[in-house]
This record gives sequence, C-alpha cells and structure tokens, in this order.
Amino acid sequence: MRETKPAVPSTKYKRVVLKLSGEVLRGGKTGDPIDSDTLLHVCAQVKEIHDLGVQVCVVIGGGNIFRGLNGEQRGVDRTTGDYMGMLATVINGLALMDCLEKLGVNTRVQSAIPMNQIAEPFILRRALRHIEKGRVVIFVAGTGNPYFSTDTTAALRASELHADIILKATKVDGVYDKDPKKHPDAVKYGQITFLEALKQRLNVMDSTAFSLCMDNNVPILVFDLNDEHAIRKAIHGETIGTLVRN
Repeated sequence: MRETKPAVPSTKYKRVVLKLSGEVLRGGKTGDPIDSDTLLHVCAQVKEIHDLGVQVCVVIGGGNIFRGLNGEQRGVDRTTGDYMGMLATVINGLALMDCLEKLGVNTRVQSAIPMNQIAEPFILRRALRHIEKGRVVIFVAGTGNPYFSTDTTAALRASELHADIILKATKVDGVYDKDPKKHPDAVKYGQITFLEALKQRLNVMDSTAFSLCMDNNVPILVFDLNDEHAIRKAIHGETIGTLVRN
C-alpha cells in the first residue's frame, strides 16, 4: 500500500521543517510538562498540512522538561546538562509520534544519539526516503552534541534535506523590534532580511542556527502556534508571523 500523498498545487511550500520548542507542549492550566490537550492541538495542525501532501519534518526541543543552560544554575555541568536536555527532546518526540499515529499519520522518530530500541538513528538518506513516502519524521536529541541548540538542529536538518522553509512555532506572533511583553510600543515585522535582523540583534534563532540559514538560503517563518490553523495558513502563503529571508 502506497503511503505517498501528492503535493497540492495551492501550497506554497512542499517540504518544511517545523521547529517546536518543548515549551509549546506545556499545559497552560495544568502546568504539566506535556499537556494532552496541547499535544493534540499541535499534532492536529501537523496532520492538517500532512494531509495536504506537504512533506513534514519536526524538530522538537526539551525545555518543558529540562534545559541544559538552566542546569548550570542547579549545579549541573553544562555538558551533562545539555545531554539531559537532549534526552528530554526524545521524550517529547515519542509523545508527538504516539499522538500523530493515533491520528492516522505514519511517523518515524530519528535520534542523533543511538538508542535503537526506541528510535531510528539519524541517517540522511533514510530520512529522505521516509518523507518521500509521506511519513512525518521527528528529529530528536538535537545534533547529538552539547553546546548546540535545537534551533541549530532545525537549521542543519533543513539545509541537509533542502527544505523550502523552517516554520518556527512559538508563543509570540512574530519578530518585534523589541520585547513586546516589556514594551507596548514594540513594532512587529512582516518580513525582514537576515542582515537586517543581525544588525538589529533581533532574537530570531541563536547565532549558529541563524548563520546556517543565511548561508544556505533557508528562510524562517516565526509565528504563533496558538493561532488556530496557523501552520496551514503558513503553508498556503497567507500573511502570518514574520518571514526572515535573504
């Protein structure tokens, strides 16, 4: 039985890397690291674009469980803390996989750190084969190296897979000239170039990830995941969030 779904002409992007922070899975009311309603909301949006024939890869963070940088404040060595954070992304990735498969979406989890009993190792050609067959591929454990964020993982995977765009789903509706939570007069950008973002020191992604995207011409769309059907709107090229490009 073929799993491949033909791409729909109306979609602006055919292959995307969806970057999710671990924090988007945290329940607002319950405070649980992985809230079941929030998880379902996220996976339903992924299924929505998958059903359109879009090739989808997901990079998930682990900040809802453990963040390596914060580990130093608890007396944990930075390298050890980063590995703990990588393991947190594996937990989140498995939760996404389970939810997506219950929604009828064929899914594979690939880990940058070998753990064969629960995930495939990251192999580029295998990942390409999966997405060409219409499977959602979830990348976990970051790059497998400490001192690199999951933003960098998203930029690296998008470059390797020749993705059309990185969809960076956050809890804010775009990129502002200053923190909108602290400054009511903050101005949101509809579109901005990589160079302009660098000059203004805008916090889009960490510097390593940002450089990878700029050098490999991978645009980034920053948007609010809480907006209903936000990912579908992005795929259709509707005006949403902030587009960062060369």
